[in-house]
Amino acid sequence: MTFWRNRFSAASQIPTDSYDAGIEKKYINRELSWLDFNDRVLTLSQNKNVPLLERCRFLAICCSNLDEFYQIRVAALKDQVAGEVVTATPDGLTPHEQLRQITLRTQGFVDSQHEVWSNELLPELARARIFITPWSELEAVEKTNLSILFDQKIFPVLTPLVVDPAHPFPYISNLALNLAVVARDPNTGDQRFARLKVPKNLPRFVRIGDGQKFVLLEEIISANMGRLFQGMTIEQCFVFRVTRNADLSLDDEDAEDLLAAVEMELRRRRFGRAVRLEIPRGTSQEVLDLMCEELELETDDVTFHHGMIEMNALNQLASLDQPDLRYKPWPPLTAGRLAAAEFNGQSIFQVIRERQLLVHHPHESFSSSVEAFVEQAANDPKVHSIKMTLYRTSGDSSIAKQLVRAAEAGKQVAVVLEIKARFDEARNIAWAKELEYAGVHVTYGIVGLKTHSKCILVVREDNDQMRRYVHIGTGNYNSATARLYEDIGFFTCEEQIGADATELFNYLTGFAKEPDYLRLFVAPHQLRPRILELIHREASHGADGRIALKLNSISDPSVIDALYMASNAGVKIDLVVRGICCLRAGVPGMSENIRVRSILGRYLEHSRIYRFEHGLEDGSPLHLIGSADLMGRNLDGRVEVLVPLTHPKHRAWLDKVLGFLLDDGVEHFALGDDDLWRRVCRDGQCLDAQQQLHEWVVTTQVR
Repeated sequence: MTFWRNRFSAASQIPTDSYDAGIEKKYINRELSWLDFNDRVLTLSQNKNVPLLERCRFLAICCSNLDEFYQIRVAALKDQVAGEVVTATPDGLTPHEQLRQITLRTQGFVDSQHEVWSNELLPELARARIFITPWSELEAVEKTNLSILFDQKIFPVLTPLVVDPAHPFPYISNLALNLAVVARDPNTGDQRFARLKVPKNLPRFVRIGDGQKFVLLEEIISANMGRLFQGMTIEQCFVFRVTRNADLSLDDEDAEDLLAAVEMELRRRRFGRAVRLEIPRGTSQEVLDLMCEELELETDDVTFHHGMIEMNALNQLASLDQPDLRYKPWPPLTAGRLAAAEFNGQSIFQVIRERQLLVHHPHESFSSSVEAFVEQAANDPKVHSIKMTLYRTSGDSSIAKQLVRAAEAGKQVAVVLEIKARFDEARNIAWAKELEYAGVHVTYGIVGLKTHSKCILVVREDNDQMRRYVHIGTGNYNSATARLYEDIGFFTCEEQIGADATELFNYLTGFAKEPDYLRLFVAPHQLRPRILELIHREASHGADGRIALKLNSISDPSVIDALYMASNAGVKIDLVVRGICCLRAGVPGMSENIRVRSILGRYLEHSRIYRFEHGLEDGSPLHLIGSADLMGRNLDGRVEVLVPLTHPKHRAWLDKVLGFLLDDGVEHFALGDDDLWRRVCRDGQCLDAQQQLHEWVVTTQVR
């Protein structure tokens, strides 16, 4: 099978005026589309088909999602406003306009969160004999016992910080839960504001007795506040939280030592500018004005709550040992050919030599495939070298430990480690130092780019020749997320892919121009034009053209315009987009042949699958998997890799996966031509695409 090679030809330049120029709006705003995604996650907490404790977990995920959105996206918009940037995004909104809409949307979203928690989940938890009880409703003996607990375990670790002429307004840590206290001296009438940080190393939901009855930690502290302010009258006491800018402001082109520069930025992150204040409704204007002034925030930066602030803590409830209220476990299976090889005493290298291997996580085990591949490579005396990219990994990473073992055994081991992977920087820095200490060659990729590709290259001296074994995946080399994220991994020893992987690592670790790859699609220089060319080729087939894409996000205007052009040429286009979608679907004269749906469930849909009906030169379908979404950051600012799958069994597997996701009978969210997402459940019979896939994987193992 051959691939289109003239990807830089004039034919690959997609015209953008092939749809109705009179259509005013071509794109959905990126930030507002992300808020749409979080709305969909919130819907899962309301879905009665989802087990109760898992609904609590989805509510917690909503909160943590919004925290990250404010720390990164809202913070960036605020920086633009501060820098007097007035340039509009492709959808036509300026930074200031985006912030205004985000503020309105966020307040409505938080109100909806509280309604779900108070009106739906709390009553259902009570019916399941799990009680979250306010302090005021506790029995006298319970209050007494909790006050004793307060004296013994909570009071000793609390530190009230008062604000007065001798004590400036304290620094409020990012995302820390705090109590604001207004206390008055009954003798002098003097009034003071104080801040009390709620300890993070104590459970937020405090168990009462031996049952499933809980009270919030901050309510225990509030009820015993007199112990901290002896002789004072407590006039106000409420929970609040501050969100700060957590993005790294790092120019790695100017950094002489990137590792040291990132470490410095991580220390500075703690002191990022405040971007959001969360407080209860009814907070006095005087206290609100004080806090906004000290935090340098405007009223628009305040989110008002009428219930529990910081619902991330619901993860504690979601982890209760009540299997009947949680998802029934789907234990991962060992991929059929790997299980047979283990039974027959074969190595994973023998399996790959016999035929390329495809694995689908978490339905199939990450441990018995990817981790086993690295472990066997580390221990095999015939293996000469191991090279891999690491973007996000776990703190106790088995893979990183095997790389250390391989280096200590004298193998050549090289790791391209992305220390700028957001919120994993500290962990990656720790692994970078440990790997280097063991003798691993650690580099940090290309200046100005993030290395987001998922690739392992093992060079082994087989009996007949020196052979290169390659793994390319859609997900991170992280055993923790591999149990929750849906991803695909591909193993091969095909010579052309091995040659491409070698060139890729030489490009990442050395000093050379990016090569012209034989099989791989690689960003930032070659992926976009090749994708545009494939779309253009499909458009040339008119109504016979078909494109199916499964992505995390799509926002790149050039790709969206190309898809609009293909739609107007008659191509049927199906997009399965988990998160951000800036493309407008089903709009007459622009995208009427494009359908967009989102699948959310127990697993986070993370794999990227690209299918073009006439993608190969012989007119047959082209299937690609890899790390890249269709966003500017992926196409321009990251090293990404897509790999074509050519074996008939693997192509059929991807078609089956897409078939489950695109079946009209499965529950999904559909994007309408009015830019609204709607939950679709045909005839009230909601089939679960993930469950159908899992059941199929169990019965269809050998690949």
